Amino acid sequence: MVTLLILIFVIGYISITLEHPLRLDKTVPALLMAALMWALLSIGFQQGWFSVIDDYGNVFAITGEDVHHQEHGFHAVLMHHLSKVAEILIFLIGAMTIVELVDLHRGFQVLKDMVTTHSKVKLLWILGILAFALSAIIDNLTATIVLLTLLRKIFSEKKERIWYASMIVIAANAGGAWSPIGDVTTTMLWIAKKVSPGGLMSHVFIPAVICFIVPFIVASRMKIFKGNVDFEETTSEIKEEERLLSSKTMLYLGLGAIAFVPIFKTVTHLPPYIGMMLSLSVVWLVSEYIHPEEDFDNSRRHLYSAHKALSRIEFSSILFFLGILMAVAAMESLVFGTINGESIGTLRYGAESMSNAIPSMEVVVFLLGILSAVIDNVPLVAASIGMYSFELDNWVWHFIAYSAGNGGSLLIIGSAAGVAAMGMEKIDFIWYVKKITWLAFLGFFAGGVAFVLLKNLIL
Repeated sequence: MVTLLILIFVIGYISITLEHPLRLDKTVPALLMAALMWALLSIGFQQGWFSVIDDYGNVFAITGEDVHHQEHGFHAVLMHHLSKVAEILIFLIGAMTIVELVDLHRGFQVLKDMVTTHSKVKLLWILGILAFALSAIIDNLTATIVLLTLLRKIFSEKKERIWYASMIVIAANAGGAWSPIGDVTTTMLWIAKKVSPGGLMSHVFIPAVICFIVPFIVASRMKIFKGNVDFEETTSEIKEEERLLSSKTMLYLGLGAIAFVPIFKTVTHLPPYIGMMLSLSVVWLVSEYIHPEEDFDNSRRHLYSAHKALSRIEFSSILFFLGILMAVAAMESLVFGTINGESIGTLRYGAESMSNAIPSMEVVVFLLGILSAVIDNVPLVAASIGMYSFELDNWVWHFIAYSAGNGGSLLIIGSAAGVAAMGMEKIDFIWYVKKITWLAFLGFFAGGVAFVLLKNLIL
């Protein structure tokens, strides 16, 4: 039965990675996998086939003695994992709603208007810096979507546009890796109390910058980025018409509200989702009373309301996170064996076995990053959290944040930002492998080496 449970996990995992060939939304196998695994785990527990373990090392099994206590322990394990997943989901819903509110008020148009150069090389660097900085605040996926929208206003030909789009993916993933709110995986590590905002930024920022600038330096010398570009929109009047009276206010308020969350957690020591609830409520409150247009009429209020922002959230992504994280939780809870006389969960058992096969944790984590280009980095990081028990801000967690965040740039399907770019610009998988993968790997490898060197200097 243990084999069957693991098999469900493997099949579900493969189905998620083959989302595009199967033409099946990855949310479906994620939810199906989680439900089946917990159902099988419960049945096996009741029959005495399985034992489960909580985060404190307490093992629960039906042994014939104090059955009620053991059953209560099983449900406590389930509720513990559900509460951890709920924290992440509430945080993401709040952040996504704020971003959508800013977008409804065309706040990101303010950033778009900052791009005025006609030099292709300068444009490359401006877009890269914007992607790197924005992704640290509004997450790499949203930053990519915003900048790809801008690209369409600059380039009419797809041939040039996909080069810039691909470089934006590299910069956005690098920028998201050093911020606790820049990527789903860093948010997961932060909420799981594996990293602190200060620790993550101080240890990952420099490697992330190197990961960003190395491919951009090389790309700056390539023929495709030589010469000038003619904007399709050249007049400030046209650009100004696209903005609203509320654009600047909502942009600065939205970005400030999201950036405030780590500060709130530091001051109050409350979970991050509480701070996100506060930030969302403030942005929502302002959006109810602000006037986006001259002679603003109440009949148009629904166009800029939080209710519309909520309707634009991709709840399929939220459900995907629910499914995959609960499936990983099932693997983490299942007692697989013992090491040194101590019962441990399946993921922890796998980590111990891997450590015995590959003694160097640097190599293990680096390989994890490369693997994240093929397998979704969310379940990889979720599995890592269950596999290792290092203390808060241990260098391993920082390196996992770096590797899982940037390793996805190696393939267009390896990150949420990459998948968004692939969908919006119809970037061919093989084209990306031939033209961009080597650039992404240069940055990923250079940043990884920098991390290890800095880690050795600091420690």
